[in-house]
Amino acid sequence: MGANIMKQVTEKSFLKYGKILDLDCKEVIAAMETYTPLPDGVEYIPSEKHLESLSSFAKLRDEVYGGLDIEFGYCNGANHVLNAVEYHRSSEVDIAATDLILILGWQQDIDLTTYAYDTDKMEMFFVPKGTAVELYATTLHYAPCSADGQKFRCGVILPRGTNEALEQVPQRQGENQLLFAANKWLIAHPESGLDKDGAFIGLVGENLTV
Repeated sequence: MGANIMKQVTEKSFLKYGKILDLDCKEVIAAMETYTPLPDGVEYIPSEKHLESLSSFAKLRDEVYGGLDIEFGYCNGANHVLNAVEYHRSSEVDIAATDLILILGWQQDIDLTTYAYDTDKMEMFFVPKGTAVELYATTLHYAPCSADGQKFRCGVILPRGTNEALEQVPQRQGENQLLFAANKWLIAHPESGLDKDGAFIGLVGENLTV
């Protein structure tokens, strides 16, 4: 599929993964620049009180998620490698507070016998600063990647509790092998080092880099 070819999030090929939302991102960008750090690595915080006090939070809760209880956190830092893919039983909204790159795939392409997934099926999309996108539940994704060698800030909105520790751990068979956290199914690459955290290793092919 040409996984290393950069596409624009405005291209038609993005539509099977998600859509651009009509959301004014100015207050989100200002809040993230004020209250969220830019680490050298990648930091993900599921819920951030300053972001959840914004008017955008109420709009996302009431309109995009239809009144569901949601969390508004962030994923910030510097990243140039895929390492893993994850999916949820719900859409995820990402707000680009800087330019960033998303590497995306399709859940339907996972081999349901082995739960392997070939990274050659993935596509890279450039998301410009100030863009909010909804990634559908069937979209494979992971941490954003840096654009032009710069660190990134990305607001992340999900149903509340997503990515928290599991209260009940089901028997590790079938798709349950992928269940890594609440509402989070994950497939990691052998080069990721995530096996030490109990991640299912099933990505085949290149560990994609930007």
